[in-house]
Amino acid sequence: MIKNFKWVVLVSLTFMACTNDDSTTSGEAPVTSGTADFSKYVAIGDSFAAGYSDGALFKKGQENSYPNLLAQQFAAAGGGVFTTPFMAPDNVGGFSSGGVQVVSQRLYLESSSGTPTPTLVPGVSANTITERLTGSFNNMGIPGAKSFHLLFNGYAPLNPYFKRIASSTTATVLGDALSQNPTFFSLWIGGNDELGYATNGGVPTSQDPVNGNDLTPTANFTAAYNALATQLSANGRKGVVANLPYVTALPYFTAVPFNPVPLNAATATQLNSGYAQYNGGLALAQNAGLITAAERTRRTITFAAGQNAVVMVDSYLTNLSALGLPSLRQATSADLLVLPSRSIIGTTVGGNPAQINGVSVPLEDKWVLSSDEVAEVKAATDAYNLVIQAAATTNNLAFVDAKSVMDQLSTTGLNFDTYNMTSTYVTGGAFSLDGVHPSARGYALITNLFIDAINAKYGSTLKKKDGRDFEILFPKVIN
Repeated sequence: MIKNFKWVVLVSLTFMACTNDDSTTSGEAPVTSGTADFSKYVAIGDSFAAGYSDGALFKKGQENSYPNLLAQQFAAAGGGVFTTPFMAPDNVGGFSSGGVQVVSQRLYLESSSGTPTPTLVPGVSANTITERLTGSFNNMGIPGAKSFHLLFNGYAPLNPYFKRIASSTTATVLGDALSQNPTFFSLWIGGNDELGYATNGGVPTSQDPVNGNDLTPTANFTAAYNALATQLSANGRKGVVANLPYVTALPYFTAVPFNPVPLNAATATQLNSGYAQYNGGLALAQNAGLITAAERTRRTITFAAGQNAVVMVDSYLTNLSALGLPSLRQATSADLLVLPSRSIIGTTVGGNPAQINGVSVPLEDKWVLSSDEVAEVKAATDAYNLVIQAAATTNNLAFVDAKSVMDQLSTTGLNFDTYNMTSTYVTGGAFSLDGVHPSARGYALITNLFIDAINAKYGSTLKKKDGRDFEILFPKVIN
């Protein structure tokens, strides 16, 4: 039988890139704001706006958030002070309570054992979960926020990131942003309206309309997004919005292959014997007219020498529990195994060498986003993007097509200065170790996309960031 199969990253990396000064030099066109006014910029959004990276919010990551980088470029065109609610400079990330880490710290690539592996940094964050900051902040990116959360006046007590900066327990994210009387705004929201459902393998954790992981109904998203765009752009205020990529193209869903199980012929034969009764039951179900021949074929479990697909639970299959048959099948390339499944596949259950997760023991639904669930997430994204595009047009806002960029990153790659960046986990350069949020260089790429859209819409001449100034991974210790 298989022994403790684990999927790991095998790669060595150069962490620090060379630097290049992108300041205006003699002979270049002057930086202008065009018809925009950057004197008071406020960013509103979720973890991407906050600068979340490597599974946590920490100061160094926040410094490389796209709003912070945008504000640096706005400064040359009349932009004012841009304040960010920085986490503690220890760069541990997350929150603590009573000296114990209660919201996870950041990841780094540990290589002392010879096999580079994403690992939590040691230590405990100095940021306590009860901490409150005073004053107003230009960066209103709130990790975990969905579209409708930004309008909910009971959100602060439910989200520690907003609670630490909210003007009151009944404040809204939008209200605190508008109270600063911004002259320019960025709005990138909606990722979490689908991401929680997707990262949990398509299993809703709750029907709670605030904290649940269901896909946000399109009608709810439409109402929330239109309210946000309308109020932010009131009185002719200018701004920039971005649409949503397919979250299923993120490395969180593509790093673990559907067929990561290596078997020899003897083990394959043994497993096939174990599943013979299940496969025979499928034949009976077909003969009884309970399932089609196509579904029987789809559900039949067969192993062979070489690489094999995992066995998974699929709740979308016909319920045959009356025959004592569970809803099982082997994964295909259309199914997406979530990143944390790499530490589960091939491990034993209760130390029993005959009980192997993903092989003799099917993977639970939460470890796999099935092809049907992938289709649900994509349909939701398409619907949300139609709303975002319409809101940008109606309110005369600059528009960033983030979906097209993600499509390039996940297929051909995208050239950024001297780099070809892709969405490949760890080595692609665009994403951090959590497989969802950008690396520092990824945030710089996003910044330039926003600058391109702003320049095109408002006739400004903002300069762009140089990718060579940004690393793709942070070390264990950040100085």
